[in-house]
Amino acid sequence: MNDENKRFAVYSRKSRFTGKGESIENQIELCRRYIYLNYPNASEKNIFIYEDEGFSGGNTDRPQFKKMMYDASEKKFNVLICYRLDRISRNIGDFAKLIDRLGELGISFESIKEKFDTDSSLGRAMMYIASVFSQLERETIAERIRDNMHELAKTGRWLGGNTPTGYRSVQVQTITVDGKKRSSCMLKIEESEMTAVKKIFEKFLESESLTAVETYMIQNHIKTRKGKDFSRFSIKGILRNPVYMIADSDAWEYLSVLGAEIFAEKSDFDGNCGVMAYNKTLQKKGKTNKIRDIKEWIITAGRHKGVVSGKEWKQVQECLERNSVKAYRKPKNNTALLSGLLYCGDCGHYMRPKIYNSFYKDGEKKFSYLCEMKEKSRRSECSVSNPAGNELDAEVIKEISKLEEDKKELYYILNKAKKTFSDGRGSNTEIEELNEGLNVNNRKIASLVENLTELEKTVADKYIIKKIEELHKENELLKKRLYELIKTSENKKSVDVNYITDTLTVWESVIKLIEVRERREAVRTIVDKIIWDGESAHIYFAGA
Repeated sequence: MNDENKRFAVYSRKSRFTGKGESIENQIELCRRYIYLNYPNASEKNIFIYEDEGFSGGNTDRPQFKKMMYDASEKKFNVLICYRLDRISRNIGDFAKLIDRLGELGISFESIKEKFDTDSSLGRAMMYIASVFSQLERETIAERIRDNMHELAKTGRWLGGNTPTGYRSVQVQTITVDGKKRSSCMLKIEESEMTAVKKIFEKFLESESLTAVETYMIQNHIKTRKGKDFSRFSIKGILRNPVYMIADSDAWEYLSVLGAEIFAEKSDFDGNCGVMAYNKTLQKKGKTNKIRDIKEWIITAGRHKGVVSGKEWKQVQECLERNSVKAYRKPKNNTALLSGLLYCGDCGHYMRPKIYNSFYKDGEKKFSYLCEMKEKSRRSECSVSNPAGNELDAEVIKEISKLEEDKKELYYILNKAKKTFSDGRGSNTEIEELNEGLNVNNRKIASLVENLTELEKTVADKYIIKKIEELHKENELLKKRLYELIKTSENKKSVDVNYITDTLTVWESVIKLIEVRERREAVRTIVDKIIWDGESAHIYFAGA
């Protein structure tokens, strides 16, 4: 095949976001030079670039890698070029599968650092040997990172980022074992916030109920750092965080029994400081961080003050475990038409359906709509009356049916709704971009934390901590905007508007024949929101 007819895929990967050394840009430039040197007649339009930055080579769960393999199956290119073998994968199994798949597709593979002929058995054998060493290097790096965490555990310091509720991060100077001065952070109690934390633990030990604690916090106007109400999920996060546990003998015994790796002497757990846990979260690209199994935690006595005894913290964890058996599960809603559309006119919160175990004569299940704040606060913050759900749904359907009498008004609203979807109101695109921004920042933070464990220079250390904090602040702004978008467009799902249009023009004749889910989608196409003021419902049509 002539050079001008060859099509090239250039794949580059780097696990950390830096502009030094083998950066994404440097890898791509070197691969381009390689192509023009070895294929003089190659055309620029036949070079396709795939970049994955901030992704480990431990697996192939990378967005651009997946796109490249899809393009390979579509025969978009016939030569795959990378800077080094380990840019493709550090896992032997994944690498072997890749080479086999490329062979099936008739795609040759070339690494500009290692010269192998994939068409010969010796070349393939040498390539596999190289991949073995790549995996060995990856595993060695993982061991080194864990060793560095052990070194961090000796200091008991805070690594930066969002501080737990009740604490603030302060910079201090410390002296390491080798005599070098390093800048580090430690947690200091923020009394105004810690009062709320102590109350959460106190009330949970009394009630053994997250919902009861949530209600207490709302009724007593105890807010989060950002002035929001504590949710049962944020409360659970606080109760699960070992940072609040006092490093005493009970804490030592409890953590030891569970199999945590305690990187401290038992005598260090003397009740004078709090517990610090490293390697606690599992970070996966594109996914919310998850708590690792406690056996993977690296525990030490921190430099901060704990507020809950080891005995009490153990009681809290055991109670949470018992409650998890009967954990909250969102009920399937196959009844209520206005779910997600109905808001309380008094406090502005959502109104959700409350299903009863009783039925009308025609077999229809009875339900009402209940304000979330009214329920959570036990009426202390909101006391709006509950509308009968069946009746309210029927009234809304009746009001929409009236639109058919005025064809001009109907088509005006439908066209507005249609434009909403075509313009992406509620901005699905922006939501995707915000989510991607959060994922990118989280990968940057993970990479910076990894760097923090490896660097020795005080200045660099200080810079990294500052950068982590900046990224966390940026994430908060992204999350705020994401929340706003989701709240305003939560129910603006991409449906077949033409189908809905046809449905609505024969509304009365078909509305009772279609399923609740389809009815709900039909309503949401032309209804933006509904406000219940305690006596009547006010319908706000899309575009109005």
